[in-house]
Amino acid sequence: MKEPSRGNNGFWNSFRQGGVPSAIASMMGTPTAQHMAFLRSLMRENRRPETLRTPLHELDAVVFDLETTGFAPQHGDEILSFGAVRVIGGKVVEEEQFYTLVKTKNRIPEHIAELTGITTEMSQDAPQLLNGLHDFMSFVGGRVLIAHASAHDKSFLNAALWKTSKVRLSHRVIDTMMLARWLEPQRSGYGLDELLQSRNIEIKGRHHALEDAMMTARLWGAYLDDISKMNVVTLSDLYHHLSHE
Repeated sequence: MKEPSRGNNGFWNSFRQGGVPSAIASMMGTPTAQHMAFLRSLMRENRRPETLRTPLHELDAVVFDLETTGFAPQHGDEILSFGAVRVIGGKVVEEEQFYTLVKTKNRIPEHIAELTGITTEMSQDAPQLLNGLHDFMSFVGGRVLIAHASAHDKSFLNAALWKTSKVRLSHRVIDTMMLARWLEPQRSGYGLDELLQSRNIEIKGRHHALEDAMMTARLWGAYLDDISKMNVVTLSDLYHHLSHE
């Protein structure tokens, strides 16, 4: 598995030259201050308008998934793991994957441990949330994000980013559930398993963040084939069509 990037040298040089207030660095410790500063810098610089003009078959994106202890970060539910894979257009870049567990503050409920295979003991040996979040966002960089039923993942990412660095997610996001609703409005359900089956994508390792990301990436590739036949060329075109659904 490829080691995720730690950010560009220019940013770290800026940091060493005083890009982060020394009071924060001394209070938090240099690694933590670096992580916070990187996340803040990434969110400020991310929404480049030229991305909207990118042809979808050339789009450099990251398909991701989170495993969590529940559905409500505002009520104490936590991220358990991050999984992600890079795609270019509809092609999965198999050698560029990311996966990490993160340490939770509370015990993992038994039914969640059974569902995900992640136990409290495994979590306690994992990196702290800020470290895992930093490594995940370093892997993502400025790329567009793709997820299935992305509202769940975005809510947890935003909660984690705000908790650790007082920033919000600024990346552009494509939701494969929204794509399915647009492309196949006659369906009665849009769960990931149902959609994978409909496209003859093998289901394996469900509720493992990396496996779910890989399957969602293949689903994105299948939808991109359909979209390419509909005079929907750029990311801007796609957002325009989805906004009218």
